[in-house]
Amino acid sequence: MTEFGKQLGPVETGIPGLVLWELPVHGDSRGWFKENWQREKMTVLGLDDFGPVQNNISFNDAVGTTRGIHAEPWDKWVSVATGRIFGAWVDLREGPTFGAVFTAEIDPSRAIFVPRGVGNAYQTLEPDTAYTYLVNDHWSPEAAYTFLNLADETAAIAWPIPLSDVEISAKDLAHPRIADVTPIAPRKTLVVGSNGQLGRALRAELGDAAYIEYAARADLDLSSNLSRARRWREYDTIINAGAYTAVDLAETPEGRVDAWTANVTGVAALARVAAQNGVTLVHISSDYVFDGTLDRPYREDDSVCPLGVYGQTKAAGDAAVATAPKHYIVRTSWVIGEGKNFVRTMASLAERGIDPRVVDDQIGRLTFTDDLARGIVHLVRSGAPYGIYNLTGGGEPTSWADIARTVFELTGHDPARVTGVSTEEYYASAAGPVAPRPRNSVLDLAKIASAGFDSPHAEASLRAYLAE
Repeated sequence: MTEFGKQLGPVETGIPGLVLWELPVHGDSRGWFKENWQREKMTVLGLDDFGPVQNNISFNDAVGTTRGIHAEPWDKWVSVATGRIFGAWVDLREGPTFGAVFTAEIDPSRAIFVPRGVGNAYQTLEPDTAYTYLVNDHWSPEAAYTFLNLADETAAIAWPIPLSDVEISAKDLAHPRIADVTPIAPRKTLVVGSNGQLGRALRAELGDAAYIEYAARADLDLSSNLSRARRWREYDTIINAGAYTAVDLAETPEGRVDAWTANVTGVAALARVAAQNGVTLVHISSDYVFDGTLDRPYREDDSVCPLGVYGQTKAAGDAAVATAPKHYIVRTSWVIGEGKNFVRTMASLAERGIDPRVVDDQIGRLTFTDDLARGIVHLVRSGAPYGIYNLTGGGEPTSWADIARTVFELTGHDPARVTGVSTEEYYASAAGPVAPRPRNSVLDLAKIASAGFDSPHAEASLRAYLAE
């Protein structure tokens, strides 16, 4: 019999993500009423805003009707509209809780959130039971499903009515035992821009597991209809490591078009996909969204005020990403990774006996791609609150000239060979367009530190980089 007067609230089950919910049911002589799914109230209490797209009802006219055990590649919100069931759930996801079992009776005053990959089964305990469930993806024959036999000896589910005495389909009876089950792999992570310096660092950090995908620019056309490019509900995270970064070239008519196409139009397409499919979008931003006039480090909540085209496109891209409910905008500065970069150039000049003139009125911190990749992965895996995070190397800010002198010293050369000059002096004889640069590129790191990531000291990372 349905229990009236409960308080809405979750009950943990011991299986990660599988949460039983007590539902308030209001009844009188006419019958009863309940809010079976109420997004605002339930998300406040901790339920994931899982974005249901379909509501299904399975009507069962006889006591003992038994279905399962089915693990599907989407999340489910399960309850009953009439009647009562004995439910059984088995974790069939890769990981340490594979095979864990939870059972409970579900009547109209209860519901259960079943995360992707947890096997679901039930047995009706009353006639005319209407089993109802919301799902956050549409059924597809191409999707990956996993099944477990209802009578599996390892799961050892204590069915109230013996399986020999109930209605079961031949298909359910033929499902494998747990030793032969193919576990459901985690949702996929897609790294966009995988051939760039950050993309290569992310590959080194994330590895080559089957559920990690890497897409170079040629592999994913951001100007196409992305909604048809993949089954996006199978993805948990998109990391956008690609961008147009030719700062000076962006000031030309052709470069302006290319910068806006890559940094705004393409990014907005990713944001739409993420918003429509509940995917977490990680986007790399830049100190160039600021004009560099503050006399303190820039915080995440400071207003953007870009000076040039590149900075404008990065600020616009940030705004597009912020429309995705699950997003991390990672602002960084002075990035150093594989390939041609400032540090390698200075080391080469030192070795060849060339004494450089280097800008000394732009202040910031180096950020090495290995450290940046680790910080990004930390945000995603730790479940840090969504939003904007500054992520650069740590330690005291320095000028480009200071960094050049450190490179000379660490490579066994006289740092006095480096001459500091102003930005205006340095670019006075430039042949092409020169983008305005922020003089202060120092980003405040307090927020990411509070999220549990300790930014490595930039000079220590520089030493390690040169040693390699």
